[in-house]
Amino acid sequence: MLDRAARPMVSLVDKYLPDPYIFVIILTLVSFGAAMAFEGHGPMAVIEMWGDAFWSLLTFSMQMLLVLVTGFMLASTPFVRGILNRVAALASTPGQAIILVTFVALIASWINWGFGLVVGALFAKALARQVRVHYPLLIASAYSGFIVWHGGLAGSIPLVIATEGHFSQDIIGVIGSGETIFAFFNLAIIGALFIVVPLINRLMLPSEEDSVYVDPAVLNDEPDTSVSIKRPADHLENSRVLAWLIGFSGLAFIFQYFMDGGGLNLNIVNFMFLFLAVILHQTPKRLLDSLHEAVKGGSGIVIQFPFYAGIMGVMTASGLAASISSGFVSIATAESLPFWSFISAGLVNIFVPSGGGQWAVQAPVMLPAAQELGASIPRVAMAVAWGDAWTNLLQPFWALPVLAIAGLKAKDIMGYCLMLLIITGVIISVGLTWL
Repeated sequence: MLDRAARPMVSLVDKYLPDPYIFVIILTLVSFGAAMAFEGHGPMAVIEMWGDAFWSLLTFSMQMLLVLVTGFMLASTPFVRGILNRVAALASTPGQAIILVTFVALIASWINWGFGLVVGALFAKALARQVRVHYPLLIASAYSGFIVWHGGLAGSIPLVIATEGHFSQDIIGVIGSGETIFAFFNLAIIGALFIVVPLINRLMLPSEEDSVYVDPAVLNDEPDTSVSIKRPADHLENSRVLAWLIGFSGLAFIFQYFMDGGGLNLNIVNFMFLFLAVILHQTPKRLLDSLHEAVKGGSGIVIQFPFYAGIMGVMTASGLAASISSGFVSIATAESLPFWSFISAGLVNIFVPSGGGQWAVQAPVMLPAAQELGASIPRVAMAVAWGDAWTNLLQPFWALPVLAIAGLKAKDIMGYCLMLLIITGVIISVGLTWL
């Protein structure tokens, strides 16, 4: 059984994986050393690259904080809590809970990665209120669905190269999603992961005596619906009219946005979460009380994302990311280039955990190599996308919103994610290379 195989990994991660803040400091120092040792830059030059890029992800950091906050506010409404609890009631055993949360997370992440992160974590908490289940594995299962995001409808690399005027159009032209997201090899990988990932998670479920349970009372964050009117301003703070006027204005914009052909992206997901929460909380006071609870879990995002922006700056400006990609390309053939693109992207992703940013670094290396070797350009592009998604199972960057919602630390789930990393890496490699 995989639960026995997973135990050494869980134990290893529990002992040696530091807090994600310590992890990002170590990655920063490693990127400094590598840029100096392999690219020949001086210490101050590297520090300048780091400092210049340190605040370059402020917009994205705010977006990610809003993913957490708006998702929490929406889930804390009585209406959404009722839906989550009713669906969670479909699971009556720990094994069913693990499989159900994995499927929900996979589907949600395939639609949109921000949506998948929040929905998976919130649904896991709903399940934990219904079923006694090993809580760390439950949250790891909710996060594991994230692996399919870059092969899904919101995958940044396939969407970029399908957009007229993208930065590499003069090299490869415009490549439609029919050759990437909806190509047979990509759909086959997605289908295999939808079968294998829930099965792996289920097989890693430990015995009852080895399980770690969470008190449902800890997860019971029922909102306070009491109303206290002590001053004239309290009438405004408890006004349903104000909430509904602004809330339905937001919904009107969303309706028009999709009628005009708009697609899902991080901003529109956050917009929907926010204004649905405004309406479903019914009063401004209830919304703000929920917000107060939501922001408590955002500290990791606030402190760590600027450090990752600095690491990305060092990796790109020093040439280190391009050198890593070039090293793998130099040993590739037309048939093996997708595999080596996948592996190199997985390695680069540990330091540059951003799909769009990673493509900007690797595309100038991978695309000319694909042309020179006669390899399939859509397949190579998707190999970079899958490599970016794959090592998110090892990199705690994207797990921060999930962990904040769940109330866990990275070390609690990464042992299980490491087992998934190994098995899914084989599946994705086979799909990219031979299908």
